[in-house]
Amino acid sequence: MTYNPDLLDRAKRHPEKQKNPDRPMGKKPDWIRVKAPQGAVYEDTKDIVKKFKLTTVCEEAGCPNIGECWNKKHATFMIMGEVCTRACSFCNVATGKPDALDKMEPLRVGVAVEKMNLKHVVITSVDRDDLDDGGAEHFVKTIEAIRFKSPETSIEILTPDFKNKDGATDAVARGRPDVFNHNLETVPRLYPTIRPGARYFTSLRLLERVKEVDPSIFTKSGLMVGLGETREEIGQVMDDLRAADVDFLTVGQYLQPTPKHAPVERFWTPDEFADLEKWARAKGFLMVSASPLTRSSYHAEDDFLKLKAARADKLKHAVI
Repeated sequence: MTYNPDLLDRAKRHPEKQKNPDRPMGKKPDWIRVKAPQGAVYEDTKDIVKKFKLTTVCEEAGCPNIGECWNKKHATFMIMGEVCTRACSFCNVATGKPDALDKMEPLRVGVAVEKMNLKHVVITSVDRDDLDDGGAEHFVKTIEAIRFKSPETSIEILTPDFKNKDGATDAVARGRPDVFNHNLETVPRLYPTIRPGARYFTSLRLLERVKEVDPSIFTKSGLMVGLGETREEIGQVMDDLRAADVDFLTVGQYLQPTPKHAPVERFWTPDEFADLEKWARAKGFLMVSASPLTRSSYHAEDDFLKLKAARADKLKHAVI
């Protein structure tokens, strides 16, 4: 038998997917291709992440934008370990039994944010269904540590759904992040196969609840396309998000991480993404980012400034 380290790594990261048949990954269209990460600033960012023993979703999820973002010193820190208790069919983060929480991690994140002189930081996490609060307290401690070490930095969080964790969403919202993001990921019909551990209305209710706790917090959610959804289904999700008073919508192309993951049903064109963005803005979102390479934290710093400006403009016209 030929030794193949890639296959062994895949089996270790995704043991639950090894029973799946290999699905052809196909050739990506020209508009999906990106340059390989390189450059001095990229290496500096990589060194800081390594020095403070931090995990980034940029690396763990195999984000195609890592070169561009790290060259701008933009990184999305992933707290609570590298192992997720869920097994979503689209995600490249490892599945299994996570380690105990590292109590010093929030402070290390805060120090890293200070050292990198970040104006805006994004904090996400794996799902931690094994914890009584789903990791809510750890999110709050991380927010507090960043505010202590770098008080001028705006904070965006991208949380799990906290399913069956009473009070978790409220606790994190009371930590007052500037942006509270939770991705719906796909349309309700595809949840059983794409996001089997989650429930569409649980995620939708989380976003709605954040605004009930603190209306000043910006809420944000993201969708992937290319999994077999229809345009009409996407429109219904947009309507559901607006009914929950969500401010910011991101839409990006799903890319298949390995042959064992859910296949790409089709690649949406740049023109189709432009149409989705126009449609979403017409539905009332303050901010929309829709493109093949859009990800939840892509251009997050610039988009946060635009988001604040859009709210200020809306309030000004509401008064007039």
